[in-house]
Amino acid sequence: MRPRVGLLTFGCRVNQYETQMMRSLLARGFDLVQDEAEVYVVSACTVTSLAERKARQAIRRLRREYPQAKILLIGCLADAVGRGVSDIRGADLLGGNAWKGEVHEAVQRALAGERGMLPSIDPIPLDQERVARQPGRVRAFLKAQDGCDSSCTFCRTTQIRGPSRSKPITATVTEARSLVERGCPEVVLTGINLAQYSPSDGDLAMLVRKLVKIGGLRRLRLGSINPAGITQRLLEVAASDRRFCPHFHIPLQSGDDAILRCMNRGYTASFYLSRIELIRRFLPEATFGADVIVGFPGETEAAFARTCSIVEEVEFVNLHVFRYSLRVGTQASDFPRAVSDKQRRNRAQRLAQLARMLRERCMEAFLGREEGVLVEENRDGHWRGYTRGYIDTVLEGGNGITAGDEVTVRIAGVSGDHLEGVKDD
Repeated sequence: MRPRVGLLTFGCRVNQYETQMMRSLLARGFDLVQDEAEVYVVSACTVTSLAERKARQAIRRLRREYPQAKILLIGCLADAVGRGVSDIRGADLLGGNAWKGEVHEAVQRALAGERGMLPSIDPIPLDQERVARQPGRVRAFLKAQDGCDSSCTFCRTTQIRGPSRSKPITATVTEARSLVERGCPEVVLTGINLAQYSPSDGDLAMLVRKLVKIGGLRRLRLGSINPAGITQRLLEVAASDRRFCPHFHIPLQSGDDAILRCMNRGYTASFYLSRIELIRRFLPEATFGADVIVGFPGETEAAFARTCSIVEEVEFVNLHVFRYSLRVGTQASDFPRAVSDKQRRNRAQRLAQLARMLRERCMEAFLGREEGVLVEENRDGHWRGYTRGYIDTVLEGGNGITAGDEVTVRIAGVSGDHLEGVKDD
């Protein structure tokens, strides 16, 4: 009887991709289960204190519900523990990100009773990373890049993930084609810093050009991409094929130039807005998402107001608001002029309220229009999916629909965070 292994994932799309890779590797010698596993593999994030807290809570729950199981903590949080900048208890065995490519051996070591931190190893080359389509999923993440050459003062990524590495275009296209052939019509390109994608055989624009030519692919999306990655060449390719989805998640972090300099983001607010303008010139129907940090050390009320002004000007349809989280080992952890927790909480609430108002305004602009929706699942008796602009849409009518269908609907309403689409039968 094969050992039973469960997987839990916290964090970004790259983590989700890597869990799918581990799932593919483990399926060769283990039974993958949700409950009553002998080993639980917890892939956890360290980017914020909230992310770490979620991992700690999950480990405590596993320890309480399955006291006999081994717990293997793997990924960024384990790397942070190994570097002495985080602390976590309850896991039997810990291994950094490089162990994801050798997860079969890591699980065997956990089963054998090994404890503590696994030794450092070199990561497998990116062109050897592969995922198989997860049954029941319409959208697949495809990691094309890892690591980061920037040094944002609030971020541990450079320490934990190392320098930027890029998966060759040939390997990325081969992996994407395999996902499509196995029934996944939408591919989302992801990376730790996709703007730094620079393989020896081309660049991001060339990769996109080759991907949209894959037979059977219906949609191609970009994951989060920093402003420097938005180039005219990329947008010319994007505008040439409707399979490229015109939604861009471009981290903003702050709308104040002084704060951006302190963050070492490498751009100004005006440059950020110039990327929005460039996108709209080539893709007028584009929608936008962003990440914003409020309460960074030294952020004044005036600086926060400038962030709100840019958020209002762009009208993001998706905005992720984070309260600044001090991370030991980062440059910003030593910065003076800390913003109080009360102020951070207040600013986050105000910005989130503004974001909700803007999202509703953006969605109301779709009323009466026809939109294509790629159907993903049936929830509570209604089919739902996403528009090309990445807006969640619930369908009314449309007998005979199945997951993976792309249907044209008339947008008849806005309800909470989603559109209501009507498909005439």
